[in-house]
Amino acid sequence: MPSLSPQPSTPPAPPAPAPPGGPGTGLRRSLGVVDGVAIAASSTAATTSIAIGMGTIATIVGLQAPALLLLAFLPVLGIATAYARLNRSEPNCGNGYTWVGKTLGPWPGFLTGWVTVVGSVVFCAYTSAVMGSVVLIFANKAGLHSLAGFALDPSSTGVSTAVGLVLLLGLTAIAVTGTRATTRFQFALLVFEYAVLLGFCGWALVTGDQSFSLSWFNPFEITNGTAFAQGMVLAVFFFWGWDAAFSVTEETRKPDDAARGGLIALFAMLGLFLFASVAFQREMSLAALIRNGPQALPYLGQKLAAEPWATLPVVALMFSAAASVQSTLIPTARGLLAMGRDRTMGPLWTRVHPRYGTPAAGTVVVLAIGSAIALLAVAIPRLSDMLLAAVNAIGLLVALYYGLTALACAVRFRASGREGLRTALLAVGVPATSGLMLLGLGGYLGYSYLTMSDHFELSPANGWFMFSLPAAIVLAGLGMAAVAKYVRRSPYFATGHGTDAESIVLPMDRTPA
Repeated sequence: MPSLSPQPSTPPAPPAPAPPGGPGTGLRRSLGVVDGVAIAASSTAATTSIAIGMGTIATIVGLQAPALLLLAFLPVLGIATAYARLNRSEPNCGNGYTWVGKTLGPWPGFLTGWVTVVGSVVFCAYTSAVMGSVVLIFANKAGLHSLAGFALDPSSTGVSTAVGLVLLLGLTAIAVTGTRATTRFQFALLVFEYAVLLGFCGWALVTGDQSFSLSWFNPFEITNGTAFAQGMVLAVFFFWGWDAAFSVTEETRKPDDAARGGLIALFAMLGLFLFASVAFQREMSLAALIRNGPQALPYLGQKLAAEPWATLPVVALMFSAAASVQSTLIPTARGLLAMGRDRTMGPLWTRVHPRYGTPAAGTVVVLAIGSAIALLAVAIPRLSDMLLAAVNAIGLLVALYYGLTALACAVRFRASGREGLRTALLAVGVPATSGLMLLGLGGYLGYSYLTMSDHFELSPANGWFMFSLPAAIVLAGLGMAAVAKYVRRSPYFATGHGTDAESIVLPMDRTPA
């Protein structure tokens, strides 16, 4: 029987430590280097870029795709070093939005965040059409060419978009349930699609009947300045996505893991792109590349193998498109979370799911906006034309926000020259050169578009139309910045400092470790 005499009081237990993600974020630090590589590689979407990009870039620069991909890698690598250094000094899921705002000022900082987000949403919109097109290719292979009176045409923007939006809904549901589950799903997709890509491109490299030429690696073969600028912007777009690893820096065990993941993915993509571009040109003539456009990879499969093996590249393309859309949803929702924390965007974006620890509400809204943009793109009937217009717009936006972020790195660490020549070169010289190169390319290409046409029409051959898409996005961003400053009275516009992960109380993550 327990004693009834008074017992010595037991000191209260110390409070449980806060989750590793920091109090208030609701974002659990559970990711490592491999997860960062999976997110960056999936977002870069090598298979999708190769499948739809080789034909697109061939229409602009002919057979010089290998030269431009190698040349574009240099400024992109400079941008990557800027991201890594900035991330070490200030880990934040808002990355460029936070870093540029603190260093160059809140207006360019907000614009960096805005064009990053909008470019990603546009990417989700047009890639959903790619997914739909691939599903329709499967349907055609199975003998199904029409349904309820509608032709199941893979080259139709409208039909491809309708099918793709259904798939986009399912991918959003997976992204909402947690980043860890998403990266595991993406890693499985990556293993399959890279195995197929390397297998078919390797076979094309060996058996192709088009003579290999070192001139493919000579950028001076491109004599038209506008074609060179547009080709470079498209080549930069090929690499776009490696920075997605930095969007989960607050969910990564160590900030350096995000940088390692992004850089590993970036070098892997360079190897894949060069390998595939040479393989495509060994197997297909320039006319065949241009003619097949976004169906170049399925065409390669049909040319090299009989069924059912010829279908494998189509499956790989579908997996790549699915993984890239899903991995794009992750940084987009987290970038908006960072902006919502500063009240530059509405409070909706700061809602973190109490069970999954993800910005679920923001992810769903991104889905809705992406779907609306995809439906607007139906106004361009041919899928290849819609893709070219979308890729061009995103390429210019990517050049803008990469350039601003690189300049922010150079300005922030401008005093590092006292630490030695190597530090000054990596922290200031390389980022500044890379940023100015991309901003210069974007500006030159924009000017070329303005002067190449004398009227407006919905066509990727019309300069005014090609300029109007990124210009409208930038102007809308300046309007939203004004709303944030004068209506929401965001503190970001007083200081330029982005809110860090510890500064706002949000629901805690209840997902088991």
